[in-house]
Amino acid sequence: MKTIDYYFWMNSDWAYLGADRLEALAERQGAAIRYLPVDLPDVYARTGGILLGRRSPERQAYRVAELARWCRKLGIHVNPQPAHMCPDAGLASRLVIAADLAGLPVAALYKAILKAEWCDEQDISDEATLRAILQRQGLDAPALLAAAAEPGVEARYRRNTAEAVKAGVFGSPAYVYRGEVFWGQDRLDMLEEAVAA
Repeated sequence: MKTIDYYFWMNSDWAYLGADRLEALAERQGAAIRYLPVDLPDVYARTGGILLGRRSPERQAYRVAELARWCRKLGIHVNPQPAHMCPDAGLASRLVIAADLAGLPVAALYKAILKAEWCDEQDISDEATLRAILQRQGLDAPALLAAAAEPGVEARYRRNTAEAVKAGVFGSPAYVYRGEVFWGQDRLDMLEEAVAA
């Protein structure tokens, strides 16, 4: 089975922009996706990345311009500076991991969490916000919140992060296929060429 290792941060606006296209790519190519939320600040600390708020004004301005271009191109709305921008993504990440470990489909869940931050002005570090998202997805919120607090889920989150760095990942979203890293939703066409080959 063709398998794409998908490393992403639960605060990644770019992951949101690429989410539906990744799903469509996998379906076209008969590939499975391993959903692997990572602690991007930890990845950055290990790989020399700089968190957005510490980047130069020029880099921050370019990000906003690029987001606007991609939103127009894809017909997707994203607020480049939402009210609750990049809060602690730990609980959201562990919820996605817990859902995955329970055998639940996670694509709709992680996309709903990203949409809450980047489109709906919600704080995804807030447990009540996440509980409401789980309920809207028809998931057992109390059970998943309890599972997300288990040490094994935190250990999986840390392992995802370490494995991302080991695989050569340094940003989000990143897709790894047969040892080759494709960084950014703007590399999905290249990823598909690799999977098709």
